[in-house]
Amino acid sequence: MGYAIGILAAFVLILAIRAFLFRPYPQAEVPACTLAVDKERAVANLAKMVQCRTVSSKEEGRAEEGEFEKFRQLLPENYPLVHSHCEFWRVGPNGLLYRWPGKRGEKPTVFMAHYDVVPAAAQDWQHPPFAGVIDQDCLWGRGTLDTKGTLCAILEGAELLIGQGFVPENDIYLSFGGDEEVDGTGAAGIVEFLRERGVKPHLVLDEGGAIVEKDIPGVPGKYALVGTGEKGKLHLRLSVQSRGGHASSPPPRSPVGVLARAVVRVEKKPFAFRLAKPVAQMFDVLGRHAGFALKLLYANLDLFAPLLGLAGRMLGGEVNALVRTTVAFTKMQASEAVNVFPPAASVEADVRLMEGSTKESVLAGLKKRIDNKEVKIEALGVIPVAPFSEMGGEAWQRLEEAIRAVWPGIPVSPYLMVAASDSRQYTAICENVFRFAGMELSAAERRMIHGTDERIPLAKIETAVKFFACLMQKS
Repeated sequence: MGYAIGILAAFVLILAIRAFLFRPYPQAEVPACTLAVDKERAVANLAKMVQCRTVSSKEEGRAEEGEFEKFRQLLPENYPLVHSHCEFWRVGPNGLLYRWPGKRGEKPTVFMAHYDVVPAAAQDWQHPPFAGVIDQDCLWGRGTLDTKGTLCAILEGAELLIGQGFVPENDIYLSFGGDEEVDGTGAAGIVEFLRERGVKPHLVLDEGGAIVEKDIPGVPGKYALVGTGEKGKLHLRLSVQSRGGHASSPPPRSPVGVLARAVVRVEKKPFAFRLAKPVAQMFDVLGRHAGFALKLLYANLDLFAPLLGLAGRMLGGEVNALVRTTVAFTKMQASEAVNVFPPAASVEADVRLMEGSTKESVLAGLKKRIDNKEVKIEALGVIPVAPFSEMGGEAWQRLEEAIRAVWPGIPVSPYLMVAASDSRQYTAICENVFRFAGMELSAAERRMIHGTDERIPLAKIETAVKFFACLMQKS
């Protein structure tokens, strides 16, 4: 007994020592960015962009093409220096690509954003979603955060620097898509356009991470999350057929009932825990800033990973999404009349694929969980997991310096983006594809993305312009 207690005590001591030595990585001093930004101009130009109802749609002819063209016509009006100093190409129906010539072209940087937006139910908003109203020191409207705000900041930064006579060390490309929200082909077309011209970007920056606070349990203060990868995506449908008929004489098992049991079985048995490299690096970088109790967890994650997986399973939300393939049932369809027994019923799900998961492995896992031959399982569309990028190289250091020049002293960490973005297309021609929106976003603001009352504080528009201009100066 005494021998066992001694072994346990030694084990606990080793864990404690590892936690004690688990200290923040040193940070080099970075000079603060002192660029002066015309805040009023940036706010006014973003308001004009918001007033363009660029709602994309997967259905042919549903998008208001006139609104998209209205947006495109705004750009040369609002950014005359960009349009006089940069080459411009219209790639495909909605792709916009600019080349800002630098002193050389060996290591070009690509700044990305998209100008299409998701729909907004005006009756649920405090201010009309496409009016560009300024209230409570915020600009309200669909796209202010996702991602017209970023697109505006990129163009404002370029216009500012060109006006000062700045010439970048390397070529800079501005790549804007108009069908990101519907998983369109615009970004893929731009990537192919660049590939045909032999352009191999050294750094690509798109939406994704942000300056956040209280996202990682136990980590105090603010920190930058930079996506070095993102999950894949699978559109899934479960369906059951029946003979239909009058609802007054139902069979003992309805298609809806069969599907309900299938959904419950899937939700009761989530996919396995997996710690992808960007997530492991995130806990390594940020866990060093936690209090001692949680440092015990983060410093010994190789031992305590199952606890993290269990916590994610119980809590759900983003913590869970970071550590496993997730299945979100979002759409149901059966009878169109309450007194008609449906001849078929279906549910659809949005599956986000973790590294190592594929369409085939997910379908096999669901078939095993559901264990019912009546349920047909179909994959309607898939986006595979794209290759991850590495932290620590020259491109990462340049991005980190620009972030800390605008937000002094904060830790900068890798992160796994749980949503999908156009940036995945660029992994075919670039090793350094990062996802960072250039903004500080609270939890409430992140919930507004694709939600009601989307808005951005005016001060954050100014800061975003400063960040992108600072990174352009380092390109």
